[in-house]
Amino acid sequence: MGDSLTQLQDAVDQLAQQFVACLHFVHRRHDLETLGPNDKVRDVKQEPNQKEVDSLPEDEFAAGMTELSRDLIFKEQQIEYLISLLPGLNNSEQDQEKAIKDLEEDLKAAEAERQEALKERDAILTQLDSVIRSIRRP
Repeated sequence: MGDSLTQLQDAVDQLAQQFVACLHFVHRRHDLETLGPNDKVRDVKQEPNQKEVDSLPEDEFAAGMTELSRDLIFKEQQIEYLISLLPGLNNSEQDQEKAIKDLEEDLKAAEAERQEALKERDAILTQLDSVIRSIRRP
Protein backbone atom coordinates (compact mmCIF):
# COMPACT_ATOMS: atom_id res chain seq x y z
CA MET A 1 0.00 0.00 0.00
CA GLY A 2 1.10 3.51 -0.72
CA ASP A 3 1.11 6.44 1.61
CA SER A 4 -2.11 8.16 2.68
CA LEU A 5 -1.99 10.89 0.06
CA THR A 6 -1.46 8.38 -2.75
CA GLN A 7 -4.40 6.29 -1.52
CA LEU A 8 -6.54 9.43 -1.34
CA GLN A 9 -5.55 10.50 -4.86
CA ASP A 10 -6.33 7.01 -6.20
CA ALA A 11 -9.74 7.06 -4.50
CA VAL A 12 -10.56 10.50 -5.95
CA ASP A 13 -9.51 9.29 -9.41
CA GLN A 14 -11.73 6.23 -9.01
CA LEU A 15 -14.63 8.45 -7.93
CA ALA A 16 -14.20 10.56 -11.06
CA GLN A 17 -14.22 7.40 -13.18
CA GLN A 18 -17.39 6.26 -11.42
CA PHE A 19 -19.04 9.61 -12.19
CA VAL A 20 -18.20 9.17 -15.87
CA ALA A 21 -19.53 5.60 -15.82
CA CYS A 22 -22.77 6.79 -14.19
CA LEU A 23 -23.25 9.51 -16.78
CA HIS A 24 -22.59 7.02 -19.58
CA PHE A 25 -25.09 4.56 -18.10
CA VAL A 26 -27.80 7.20 -17.77
CA HIS A 27 -27.09 8.57 -21.24
CA ARG A 28 -27.17 5.16 -22.96
CA ARG A 29 -29.87 3.38 -20.97
CA HIS A 30 -32.63 5.94 -20.32
CA ASP A 31 -36.03 5.93 -22.00
CA LEU A 32 -36.67 8.37 -24.80
CA GLU A 33 -39.54 10.39 -23.45
CA THR A 34 -40.84 13.85 -24.10
CA LEU A 35 -41.00 16.09 -21.07
CA GLY A 36 -43.22 18.78 -22.51
CA PRO A 37 -45.77 19.21 -25.31
CA ASN A 38 -43.23 20.94 -27.58
CA ASP A 39 -40.43 18.40 -27.09
CA LYS A 40 -39.50 16.04 -29.90
CA VAL A 41 -37.33 12.95 -29.95
CA ARG A 42 -34.66 13.45 -32.62
CA ASP A 43 -34.17 10.83 -35.26
CA VAL A 44 -30.39 10.57 -35.46
CA LYS A 45 -29.12 8.51 -38.35
CA GLN A 46 -26.42 6.12 -37.25
CA GLU A 47 -25.16 2.76 -38.29
CA PRO A 48 -27.93 0.14 -38.20
CA ASN A 49 -26.38 -1.95 -35.39
CA GLN A 50 -25.61 1.00 -33.13
CA LYS A 51 -28.31 2.86 -31.25
CA GLU A 52 -27.80 6.22 -29.57
CA VAL A 53 -29.92 5.01 -26.68
CA ASP A 54 -30.40 1.38 -25.75
CA SER A 55 -33.10 1.82 -23.13
CA LEU A 56 -33.66 -0.67 -20.36
CA PRO A 57 -36.96 -1.62 -18.78
CA GLU A 58 -37.85 0.77 -15.98
CA ASP A 59 -37.16 -1.69 -13.13
CA GLU A 60 -33.73 -2.67 -14.53
CA PHE A 61 -32.83 0.98 -15.10
CA ALA A 62 -33.85 1.83 -11.51
CA ALA A 63 -31.83 -1.13 -10.17
CA GLY A 64 -28.79 0.01 -12.15
CA MET A 65 -29.18 3.56 -10.84
CA THR A 66 -29.47 2.25 -7.28
CA GLU A 67 -26.32 0.16 -7.63
CA LEU A 68 -24.36 3.02 -9.16
CA SER A 69 -25.58 5.36 -6.41
CA ARG A 70 -24.45 2.94 -3.71
CA ASP A 71 -21.05 2.63 -5.35
CA LEU A 72 -20.69 6.42 -5.43
CA ILE A 73 -21.71 6.73 -1.78
CA PHE A 74 -19.32 3.95 -0.75
CA LYS A 75 -16.41 5.58 -2.60
CA GLU A 76 -17.25 8.98 -1.06
CA GLN A 77 -17.25 7.41 2.42
CA GLN A 78 -13.92 5.77 1.67
CA ILE A 79 -12.51 9.17 0.69
CA GLU A 80 -13.87 10.72 3.90
CA TYR A 81 -12.19 7.96 5.91
CA LEU A 82 -8.86 8.47 4.14
CA ILE A 83 -9.10 12.21 4.78
CA SER A 84 -9.74 11.55 8.47
CA LEU A 85 -6.50 9.53 8.62
CA LEU A 86 -4.38 12.40 7.33
CA PRO A 87 -2.15 13.91 9.98
CA GLY A 88 -2.73 17.40 11.22
CA LEU A 89 -6.46 17.75 10.77
CA ASN A 90 -7.12 17.86 14.50
CA ASN A 91 -3.71 19.18 15.55
CA SER A 92 -2.55 22.75 15.81
CA GLU A 93 0.73 23.87 14.30
CA GLN A 94 2.34 23.88 17.75
CA ASP A 95 1.21 20.28 18.37
CA GLN A 96 2.72 19.21 15.06
CA GLU A 97 6.01 21.01 15.82
CA LYS A 98 6.15 19.37 19.26
CA ALA A 99 5.55 15.95 17.68
CA ILE A 100 8.36 16.58 15.20
CA LYS A 101 10.75 17.63 17.98
CA ASP A 102 9.85 14.52 19.99
CA LEU A 103 10.55 12.37 16.94
CA GLU A 104 13.89 14.12 16.40
CA GLU A 105 14.85 13.41 20.03
CA ASP A 106 13.85 9.77 19.62
CA LEU A 107 15.96 9.61 16.46
CA LYS A 108 18.98 11.09 18.26
CA ALA A 109 18.59 8.56 21.10
CA ALA A 110 18.32 5.69 18.61
CA GLU A 111 21.42 6.92 16.77
CA ALA A 112 23.35 7.08 20.06
CA GLU A 113 22.30 3.49 20.83
CA ARG A 114 23.38 2.42 17.36
CA GLN A 115 26.80 4.05 17.78
CA GLU A 116 27.20 2.33 21.17
CA ALA A 117 26.28 -1.02 19.60
CA LEU A 118 28.85 -0.47 16.83
CA LYS A 119 31.56 0.24 19.43
CA GLU A 120 30.58 -2.89 21.36
CA ARG A 121 30.67 -4.93 18.15
CA ASP A 122 34.15 -3.64 17.32
CA ALA A 123 35.36 -4.48 20.85
CA ILE A 124 33.95 -7.99 20.65
CA LEU A 125 35.51 -8.51 17.20
CA THR A 126 38.87 -7.41 18.60
CA GLN A 127 38.53 -9.87 21.50
CA LEU A 128 37.46 -12.64 19.15
CA ASP A 129 40.41 -11.92 16.87
CA SER A 130 42.85 -12.13 19.80
CA VAL A 131 41.28 -15.41 20.97
CA ILE A 132 41.52 -16.88 17.48
CA ARG A 133 45.16 -15.80 17.13
CA SER A 134 46.06 -17.30 20.53
CA ILE A 135 44.77 -20.74 19.60
CA ARG A 136 47.59 -23.11 18.66
CA ARG A 137 47.37 -26.43 16.94
CA PRO A 138 48.45 -29.34 19.08
